[in-house]
Amino acid sequence: MTLSRAKERKEEFMRKAIERLGDNCIYFVEQAGIMGIFLFSCLAKALTPPYPIYSIVRQVHFIGARSVFIILVAGGFTGMVLGLQGYYTLQRFGSLDLLGSAVALGLLRELGPVLTALMVIGRAGSAMCAEIGIMRTSEQIDALECMAIHPYRYLIVPKLVAGIISLPLLTSLFDVVGILGGYFVAVILFGVNEGTYFQAMYESVVWKDVEMGLIKSFVFGLLIVWISTAKGFFLHLDRNGAYGAEGVSRITTNAVVLASVAILAGDYVLSAVLL
Repeated sequence: MTLSRAKERKEEFMRKAIERLGDNCIYFVEQAGIMGIFLFSCLAKALTPPYPIYSIVRQVHFIGARSVFIILVAGGFTGMVLGLQGYYTLQRFGSLDLLGSAVALGLLRELGPVLTALMVIGRAGSAMCAEIGIMRTSEQIDALECMAIHPYRYLIVPKLVAGIISLPLLTSLFDVVGILGGYFVAVILFGVNEGTYFQAMYESVVWKDVEMGLIKSFVFGLLIVWISTAKGFFLHLDRNGAYGAEGVSRITTNAVVLASVAILAGDYVLSAVLL
């Protein structure tokens, strides 16, 4: 009798585990489909007139201009760290002539686009998700639909276009400030020859390196706005079912984490394709 009960419990445990696995798979497939349709619908609205120029400019100011300070700080210290680590590493092999090249290529290809995107996620992506989530919980999105105002065109498209415009500009600013930060550490602090620092950069950096960083930043801007706004817009479809402040806080955290992971995964995929 005891063996029979143990066998039944084991079978019940396996059945519930398979059910949970199936539920999770169905949920994630549904979410992927919803977010995919959401993205294509927003892109279609963005490509058809009328174009909300004023709203786009406001979002460029919010996503781009108001992120300049944090980009300057992050870019400067990133370049300084690259210069410091590169100096001590290359000094071991007698290759200090390549320090400017190492700093520039590291920033242009990888660190510039990725760190800029992560900074924007923390400052602007979380705010966009919370804003849309609060509008969903307070039924403002439903009110827009009742007034025959398409919420995608009114709420999402300006943010999407602004993100695509702002990220390449912020990345370029990050790269320039990072190179100057590396210059400060290498030339001012450690006495590396100024001409050698910039000459190595001039000889090694080609347009393909700059192009790779710009393409990455363009894609990252799309990913940030897409994930942040979609998470807030579909707050009511969250399987935990929490509304109000609790739901907004949880979905904002999920959006930041998911967008950050998507940036890192997308960086690898784009690097593999573009190299």
